[in-house]
Amino acid sequence: MNTASHLQPPSSATRDVAEQHMHTILARLAGPGAVPRADQLDAVHAVLQPASRVLVVQATGWGKSAVYWAATHAIRSTGAGPTLVVSPLLALMRDQVSAAERAGLKAATVNSTNIDDWDEVFQRLDEDAIDVLLVSPERLGNPRFAARLGALLARVGLIVIDEAHCISDWGFDFRPDYQRLARALLSTPTASVLATTATANERVTLDIGKQLGESTVTFRGTLARTSLTLSVVPGLSPLQRYAWIADALEQLPGSGIVYVLTVAEAERLTAFLRSCGHAVDAYSGQTDADTRLKVEERLRHNQVKAVVATSALGMGYDKPDLGFCVHVGSPSTPVAYYQQVGRAGRAVAHAEGVLLPSDADERIWDYFATASIPDAATAAKVLSSLGNDGRSLLEIEADTGVRRGRLEALLKILAVEGVVDKDGPTWRATGVPYEHDSVKWTALAQVRQQEAGIMRQYAQGAGCLMAYLQTALDDPSPAPCGRCSVCTGHLPFPGLSPSQDKLMAARNFLRGMDVDIEPRKRWPGGVGRKGSIRGFDVGRAVAFADEPGWVAELQALSLATRGEFAGSGEVPPELLAGAVATLGRWAKTWPARPVCVVPLPAPDMSANRVLAEHIARKGRLPLHDVFSWTAGPAPNDVASTPVVAHLEAAIRLAPDAALPAGPVLLVATQVRTRWAATVAAAMLREQGAPQVLLLALHLQP
Repeated sequence: MNTASHLQPPSSATRDVAEQHMHTILARLAGPGAVPRADQLDAVHAVLQPASRVLVVQATGWGKSAVYWAATHAIRSTGAGPTLVVSPLLALMRDQVSAAERAGLKAATVNSTNIDDWDEVFQRLDEDAIDVLLVSPERLGNPRFAARLGALLARVGLIVIDEAHCISDWGFDFRPDYQRLARALLSTPTASVLATTATANERVTLDIGKQLGESTVTFRGTLARTSLTLSVVPGLSPLQRYAWIADALEQLPGSGIVYVLTVAEAERLTAFLRSCGHAVDAYSGQTDADTRLKVEERLRHNQVKAVVATSALGMGYDKPDLGFCVHVGSPSTPVAYYQQVGRAGRAVAHAEGVLLPSDADERIWDYFATASIPDAATAAKVLSSLGNDGRSLLEIEADTGVRRGRLEALLKILAVEGVVDKDGPTWRATGVPYEHDSVKWTALAQVRQQEAGIMRQYAQGAGCLMAYLQTALDDPSPAPCGRCSVCTGHLPFPGLSPSQDKLMAARNFLRGMDVDIEPRKRWPGGVGRKGSIRGFDVGRAVAFADEPGWVAELQALSLATRGEFAGSGEVPPELLAGAVATLGRWAKTWPARPVCVVPLPAPDMSANRVLAEHIARKGRLPLHDVFSWTAGPAPNDVASTPVVAHLEAAIRLAPDAALPAGPVLLVATQVRTRWAATVAAAMLREQGAPQVLLLALHLQP
């Protein structure tokens, strides 16, 4: 089913042109027998109208790219200028360049990885030797590209905004850079504009249409996927989810993607699955460009069973025969989930889409739901920090205490509003006042809470899973699929009971992983110490964040240090044993063995002392309890300067502390900002310790 709005009366001449070029492109892409959909022809026809504005919202695999290749082919045949495609991901651009060339179009790209090729690309544009130019949204911030944008917009025949939900504040993957570039492109009075997405509910669709203009023609089809069998496997513990994946990869069809919510989880799960003998790769926002390309190609050619990925591998990745998408933990919105799970089953008769929900999901949702929403107080703090001369991201972070991810998101939003701009590494205020739209941002926060509630109900199997997603995305024709785990009552292998051997393997593997603790490099301004830090040289933790192998023990540790049992000094014996095992592995890399153990100072040092006593006893090392804490807890979520100033006043090293000559092992049950460990280690170094090593049970994010 298709719905279209504001569609102009068809012209038989342009309809014939649309059909001719659509058939040509489909024959090149899918073979001479390929038949276009009626709504594909309608969309191409709409794009061919002068200065048209067209929005296509159709499921992954429907053939949205064929629409803009056919429209490009038709427009170029009239002598008009090239098509400019805005694409949000490098992986997507690479696939689109390849697809355009298969369609018989000459394509090139301008992005952050091919800067050395830009002059050649620009020259080919000047020679009219390029049919399609693909750019990333960040290019508008590059002076070389921005300087050419005006001339380029005067020549292009068609502008394509792919993955257009990114330009909507209401979209699950809103990107300020993307919206800023889209606004610039939409200012062209002559070129047609085509926006496409597979993942937009009615609110997002209306917002995109509003940005495109009142004359926008919208094509929206059903989102049902008959080849995709959806399942939810509820109630699994973190270890059971790891074991479930290890079992399931033995039977899931073809190759596919295992989605996780964090970078740390991607790396951890990949390492475990490899230890079980599975051919898997990790993929995240921290994966470098060359490695990403290699991983994408290995998956495309079925050289791996799965890629364990964050949302960095998603939009536009072109592998039509993906056999499965498994989610370890749920995305926070039905739109995001549909976008990811919809990668599977595009060109195969059957594919599996499985969700393994986690108790930790909602805590992660809460972070991401607010990370990109600005608040007036934080914006004012950041703008005040910029002053008259501007500052680097690192300087702003240190001055304001705003965490890096939130700070980057806020600066991009302020840049879209024209309040700040970036010159090299320096952010500066432009003088334009920031007007905080509290109504808009409050409404967006409420919408995200509602969407999280929808995913909570989906994970609980509130009804047919496919129909539930269709309804959540405002599909015009939702209907029970008859295939999902709710409709059939059947769960994919291994159901609710992963094998015992995989459970034990997951437990042993995860408890054998060590976590590095990176030392701080420089003191913030306005504190007693200056310049480079001489603190702890290197650190190790038994567990990071919600480590699956230690969930119960970390919860018990949290109760003993912060809950109703705070001050008891109780440390789970399993974590004490884990600390000894971590030290045993770590010791193999030490240039010299520590000569003593020192508990990290804290407002309540009881748990740190218990850990220090255990390590000293097991390692046959002297215990030197030389620190005291003389003030209240350090402030949270503020700039580094007041935190360090508080710590310098609160932490006291005994004046008669007589430490033996040699490295010192500083131990703590929990470490978060690393500033307390940094100040304490600096004091030990000032006392004469040649090296300080930091051991923690739990490194908190």
